[in-house]
Amino acid sequence: MERMTLNNELNGLYLPDIIGKGYKDFWHYKGRYRVCKGSRGSKKSKTTALWYIYNLMKYPDSNLLVIRKVGRTLKDSCYADLKWACHRLGVDKYWNFTLSPLEATYMPTGQKIYFRGLDDAFKITSIAVDKGYLCWMWIEEAYEIMKETDFDTLDESIRGATPAPLFKQITITFNPWNERHWLKKRFFDTKDDDILALTTNYLCNEWLDASDKRLFERMKVNNPRRYQVAGLGNWGIVEGLIYENWREEDFTMITAREARDGKAGIIKDKLKMAVGLDFGYTNDPTAFFLAFLDLENKKLYVYDEFYEKGLTNRAIADRIIDLGYRKEKITADSAEPKSIAELKGYGLKRIEGAKKGKDSINNGIQWIQDLEIIIHPRCVNFITEISNYTWDTDKFGTRLNVPIDDFNHLMDAMRYALERYITKPDWLI
Repeated sequence: MERMTLNNELNGLYLPDIIGKGYKDFWHYKGRYRVCKGSRGSKKSKTTALWYIYNLMKYPDSNLLVIRKVGRTLKDSCYADLKWACHRLGVDKYWNFTLSPLEATYMPTGQKIYFRGLDDAFKITSIAVDKGYLCWMWIEEAYEIMKETDFDTLDESIRGATPAPLFKQITITFNPWNERHWLKKRFFDTKDDDILALTTNYLCNEWLDASDKRLFERMKVNNPRRYQVAGLGNWGIVEGLIYENWREEDFTMITAREARDGKAGIIKDKLKMAVGLDFGYTNDPTAFFLAFLDLENKKLYVYDEFYEKGLTNRAIADRIIDLGYRKEKITADSAEPKSIAELKGYGLKRIEGAKKGKDSINNGIQWIQDLEIIIHPRCVNFITEISNYTWDTDKFGTRLNVPIDDFNHLMDAMRYALERYITKPDWLI
């Protein structure tokens, strides 16, 4: 009886009003790979969340695994979107969302939505569902996955026979910042009946208000390069990269004592810690950067970050303290002395403003270019920025000796963090 009631609720919905336009093929496709690259505000994540809630209720033996590269980013992204989808479909009372463990349960049947980070691969491969079949996977912000072999591992986890009418499917959603990414060749440059590859943009999102649309129109005029990606969902063409001597590598920082006890990792005792902070709020994110510098061997180990809009100074301090970095020396953008003073009052006693000087940006860039940069996989925003941080061009396309005013929040935080290790004084802005 309960099941019949729920089906009636679903059947009574007029989906075009709930979902909106632009995703008809996406909604009905049942092949192995459903891939959607889109701009900011293209409602690709919201539409995906609606599809999963609706179809989990429609198919009583289905279960879903939701993946992001870094597990801690799931709560404020996919988890929140799926809760929103329940509310929009009017089925909140049938779903139970929990934080520990991070999962959602469809209470009439016991079906599950599991949330996992690629940074804990064992938890992905070891999932065993209580009811039915693990037949669906959603990989959000797939651009963060830099190694195609990591995707192959995820792909292999959706395996085994599933009885009709169930079907196995992986949904991949992302912003297409860099045309060199393996996603382009694998899914967009390849003809395959088992792939649906779509591009969406903000123009199909009827939920945007006038102010949202004006933001994109201003971007079209003021930053046409960004508009192509963040506005229209086209592949980002990356030429003139500022930093090219970098790689992603999973590493562990250990003490010399731990090394003597046989633990493997990078010994941090003789390395210099570098911590930087770039302020943002409404339009730009606050960017926190932490790395270990090996001056002797000219290596920089990028170890941790956070990257978020809308953070108050109180929230910034809480994030840093929660990450365990209260006692570290932090160099922040000195353009906000009031914020620095407030952060001191919230417990970050060793925070200070960065120094300023002539040609400081280019001097800092030049110094960092001599380093080998090794980036921990959890630093997904740093990887996005460094793989898109380029020299600017004039209106004729001539390369300038000035970096673009984009993809630079963590890049600036990195320069702030390294300020005191650079031999030239007054280099930083």
